[in-house]
Amino acid sequence: MKKKIGLYFGTFNPIHMGHLIIANYMAEFSDLDEIWLVVTPHNPFKKKSSLLDNHHRLEMALLACEGYEKLKPSDIEFKLPQPNYTTTTLVALEEKHPTHDFSLIMGEDNLKSFHKWKNYEVILERHSIYVYPRISGGIIENQFKDHSKIHRVDAPIIELSSTFIRKAIKEKKNIQPMLPEKVWEYADRMNFYK
Repeated sequence: MKKKIGLYFGTFNPIHMGHLIIANYMAEFSDLDEIWLVVTPHNPFKKKSSLLDNHHRLEMALLACEGYEKLKPSDIEFKLPQPNYTTTTLVALEEKHPTHDFSLIMGEDNLKSFHKWKNYEVILERHSIYVYPRISGGIIENQFKDHSKIHRVDAPIIELSSTFIRKAIKEKKNIQPMLPEKVWEYADRMNFYK
């Protein structure tokens, strides 16, 4: 029996309680055995300027996942050529871990643009997708509405973003409850986002 791994991709800049709530919900309330938080070096759709160095974001993810047995940060994409695509990461992970069965975890907002992803048909053919709800506009393509490989998970709706946290830190607001304690301490000590 292959171990079922859910891949939760993100820049995690910084990782916050919303990420942990969703990852832990997926680990505890779906049929996935573990959730790997894949720290992405750089999303081709995002500006790079506000992105902390890879090793800092990975360190914060490691700190955030301490004490959560089923949550594991991954730096697999740091070792792949850039710009990187999810399809390439999936191939690399399958080669490295042939005894695992990998699925994607994404917000409903990402499902709306999934048809624009490189090789999305191949991804859907070979992998399941677990979708958590988001409050967002836009339309989900008909081909994804009742797809057998797309599972909607009734996870809590978390409207907390890393963008909001970075802005709040810059404005000297106390957002300590929004970050795991060790992540807050690390970000504060390193003067991140100030």
